Amino acid sequence: MSRRRSLVWLGLTPEPERELPSTVAALRTAVRDPAHAPAEAAQAERDRVERLILHGTQRRWLRYLAEVTSLVTAVAGGARPGDRRAALRAAEVVLDHHRMLIGLPGTGYGRTVADRGALESAVRTLRTAPPDGDRG
Repeated sequence: MSRRRSLVWLGLTPEPERELPSTVAALRTAVRDPAHAPAEAAQAERDRVERLILHGTQRRWLRYLAEVTSLVTAVAGGARPGDRRAALRAAEVVLDHHRMLIGLPGTGYGRTVADRGALESAVRTLRTAPPDGDRG
């Protein structure tokens, strides 16, 4: 039996592929400003996102977004240094993406319930904490 790869998840918002590479590079390298993330780190994130979109599956894409969620929550909780504005932007983008999964067939929305909760908490924290508070 032939199993076709579902591409429906690619119809969601393009914000993650546009916004995440520079913000995730900033979070991974713990720089204070996404504009100052090392060029090679930002390019590596762009390449990774492109590979996921062109050759990946929804499951792999959600695993990548779970990694982003972990970075965001670590910065929001003070366990990792990083630009809180970049963490907030990444959290908002991933949270919007995960909320839109409700309109797609499959288990994506259910699989991201814990990440949505973590991201909602991180967004609240990052919006209310002073921008220079725990930045590293």
